[in-house]
Amino acid sequence: MNVTVFGGTGKIGQLAVRQLLDAGHDVTVLVRSPDKLSVDDDHLGVVIAELSDTDAIRRVVDGADAVISALGPVVDPFLHSGPLTEAMRSIVAAMHESGVRRLIALSTVSVPDPRDRPGLLDRLVPVGVGLLIPGALAEVQGMTEVVTTSGLDWTVARITAPIDIPTNGTLRAGFLGRDEVGAPMARTDIAAFLVDQLDDDRYVGAAPAISN
Repeated sequence: MNVTVFGGTGKIGQLAVRQLLDAGHDVTVLVRSPDKLSVDDDHLGVVIAELSDTDAIRRVVDGADAVISALGPVVDPFLHSGPLTEAMRSIVAAMHESGVRRLIALSTVSVPDPRDRPGLLDRLVPVGVGLLIPGALAEVQGMTEVVTTSGLDWTVARITAPIDIPTNGTLRAGFLGRDEVGAPMARTDIAAFLVDQLDDDRYVGAAPAISN
């Protein structure tokens, strides 16, 4: 399968790229800083460009069987706006233009899914995030809205507390207030969930919360 990855130089993105290559996929990444990409493979294509470069986005999406976005905002209390929502609009537009249907993206539990039955704590999380890092929350909300209204075959994986620990072989996925989903999750397991969605249609059109 030919898979295009955005956010491939981030911690989760690099793990996803490595896992895709290990599984035998051909991978194309769009990166701004190639020196941050620790993965090197004959089946990895690298395009150096800014996320604002819509022509570059079209090039890396064209010919793909699926797109994975591991994009996420900088956790900065002084961030008021960012490029990610606009970049996601460009990605979705390029997918429609090229006839690419499958889109798998990251978000956080600060963004609700209609299937959630949130309790008080679940409702307070986005309020607290909005007070502490309003710009980051706006970006996450904006990207997620673009994906979920895209008309594509999308899946959004919502995370809470990504951590750098080895995989423990445990995955929980579901909806707040309905399923037993916790908070911490190994980044390598988050990446594996994203990659696994290429061959799994259970969460097409849904945004499950995931954890270990």
